Amino acid sequence: MWNHKTPGIPDEDFERTEDVPITKEEARVIQISKARLSEGDITYDIGCGSGSITVEASLQIGKTGKIYAIDVDPKAIDLTKKNIAKFGVSNVDLILSDAKQKIPELPLADAIFVGGTGGDTKDIVSMCNDKLKPGARIVIGVILIETLYAVLDVIYKLGLADIDITQVTISKSKKTSTGTMMLARNPVTIISATKT
Repeated sequence: MWNHKTPGIPDEDFERTEDVPITKEEARVIQISKARLSEGDITYDIGCGSGSITVEASLQIGKTGKIYAIDVDPKAIDLTKKNIAKFGVSNVDLILSDAKQKIPELPLADAIFVGGTGGDTKDIVSMCNDKLKPGARIVIGVILIETLYAVLDVIYKLGLADIDITQVTISKSKKTSTGTMMLARNPVTIISATKT
């Protein structure tokens, strides 16, 4: 389905529903790049939603890698399952659960994506620190200012290195009766860091 080496699968290529979030294409590309994935990596996608990060990351880590996609919402798991099948990826372990219950059971990771987690993001980031291999990356996508503050506080307290904070505001074109206008999407702040 996606025959390119680069990430950036168009949003419209994914199976979607109104009540399950998707990490939009441009923000997803940046998050994938911040994870610095390699063939054979062990990766988590916590709060997988529609599975767009899961699919993109699984293509980057290849058949020798493994991605654990976790969501507490059965609708998100069903949608991720559809997108896994649509893009023909087979290196995904799909988990319907509260992430805080499952994280301790997972193997050590080379990269962890955190998003769509509700009010417990800082707790999840703290738990993930124990599961990162030395030199591994964590990438957190946030929309709320309060979540950004809480996550940064935890990251600094954990002593993570190479902390990068990137805020992106994407505008996409839309045809109108008289021309083309640009419509802004919500800003997304992407925090990434390395386990020392």
